[in-house]
Amino acid sequence: MNEILSRFCPCIDFESYEDFFNNYKCNVPPNFNFAYDVTDEWARISPQKTALVRTDDSGVMQKLSFGEIKLLSDKAANVLLGLGIKKGDVVMLILKQRPDIWILMTALEKIGAVCIPATYQLTQKDIIYRCNIAEVKMLVSTDDADLLENIRGAAKHCSGLVVRAAAGNNIPSDYIDIRKAIDNAAASFTRPTGDGGTKINEPMLIYFSSGTTGMPKMVLHNHTLALGHIVTAKYWQCVQDNKIHMTQTDSGWAKFAWGKIYGQWICGAAVGAYDTDKFSPAGILGALDRIRPATFCAPATVFRYLIKEDLSKYDFSFIEHTTVAGEPLSPEVYHRIKEMTGMEIREGFGQSETSVMAAAFKWLPVKPGSMGKPAPLFGLDILDESGRPCDSGIVGNISITAAGNNIYSQEGASVMPGLFTGYWKDEEITNRSWHNGVYRTGDMAWKDDDGYFWFIGRNDDVIKCSGYRIGPFEVESALMEHPSVLECAVTAAPDPMRGQVVKATIVLARGYTPSEELKKELQNHVKKVTAPYKYPRIIDFVNELPKTISGKIQRNVIRDRT
Repeated sequence: MNEILSRFCPCIDFESYEDFFNNYKCNVPPNFNFAYDVTDEWARISPQKTALVRTDDSGVMQKLSFGEIKLLSDKAANVLLGLGIKKGDVVMLILKQRPDIWILMTALEKIGAVCIPATYQLTQKDIIYRCNIAEVKMLVSTDDADLLENIRGAAKHCSGLVVRAAAGNNIPSDYIDIRKAIDNAAASFTRPTGDGGTKINEPMLIYFSSGTTGMPKMVLHNHTLALGHIVTAKYWQCVQDNKIHMTQTDSGWAKFAWGKIYGQWICGAAVGAYDTDKFSPAGILGALDRIRPATFCAPATVFRYLIKEDLSKYDFSFIEHTTVAGEPLSPEVYHRIKEMTGMEIREGFGQSETSVMAAAFKWLPVKPGSMGKPAPLFGLDILDESGRPCDSGIVGNISITAAGNNIYSQEGASVMPGLFTGYWKDEEITNRSWHNGVYRTGDMAWKDDDGYFWFIGRNDDVIKCSGYRIGPFEVESALMEHPSVLECAVTAAPDPMRGQVVKATIVLARGYTPSEELKKELQNHVKKVTAPYKYPRIIDFVNELPKTISGKIQRNVIRDRT
């Protein structure tokens, strides 16, 4: 029995999806704090238990135990307080997948400060925007020269940013050497009580959404987020106590919260981290071989690239369970990965605003291309424009409602673990997406007769052609079946007769070159594998697709170029 997990879940094992959906419960203590109640508790119970296994492109391997995480985060908490950071202050961390990110996130939770994890790909303009709108008081980054210069330039325009620190071997004199400060700090740190302690409904974490339109929104989470990710880790990713789980993501993305800290540590799994600046198939394959995770999760992009590689020389037998999230995985990629490696990829769906909302949970047969069935945490449904549930086969807005097995009460406080509290400092946009107890995600899908959800696309991405509604994903899935296609994005292009037509922007696989003959071949291919009216009337071959810093395809950028 996992002593930590059982404190929050009175029932851990279920016989079927129906049993899981109807009977899963989560205890939410009113003063729950992940750093104390999970990380430090593992350190007390089993201080040598592995918490982190990290590698990078040099092949170096690092391990940290829970005992070491507790010691270093206690020292870091003392450093933060000494620098004037207090409960409620906002601190941005740009730390890639260095051990510093786990140490400092845990330390910030201990003092009740609000953490903004951010990606190293931020420009100076991005940093200025985030620091000013979020009132960031302290920023800690890696020692990458370009990043430090961007921060230095941004700081001139950020009046509230009073502390700059960096982690690494080359720390400029105008930055605090955070590792050195932690090494020299006092090791004793006592959990604050009373007003100094944290409550479940207080702010803990902010993610800037990587939306494909508009300025990024501040997604605010409280301390229940960690408990919401029990379902993510235990029942979708199927992480195991004393084994390694590896989710491939930068620490600046919300996928980090999904796969590299909260649910995994609650379940007693070690986190596997591959720290790289640029994805390559060879790099991820080498990292997998060194880390040897029992469970593995990656964005669809990773799997799309892997099927173009010769995987016959790799042994994947150590991977017992594989999952994908971030963007839908086409059936073609699913079947190819299974054929080449034996891995059955189980899709999950969610947002920066949530923990896993729907998934091909371990009891369910996989329907390639489907996101699976709803998680028990939320009353998930598909609603029409009037807010009524859609019948099977009808496309609508994926929505979280107050209905279903989703409300957990602790001492009179109703909470929904894993659901954000709103878009910070933007009441208007919060009310637009979340009102009358319903959160409309803006993602469109339909439900089949078995209760499986099928993703169509963001509401803004659905193509309306001659009265038809065409989802980009279904056309992209058809194109991915053709061996010439490495990556693709389907968008709407204006048309005077039809209103809109389907446009495909395609990155070709090695060995293929753009031509009018290939365009015609791809158009005919789509006509054969899906409804003929869905074929792309416009095809544009490019070297790479525009993507957000979280790796999602920016279809709005492609539309603007049309």
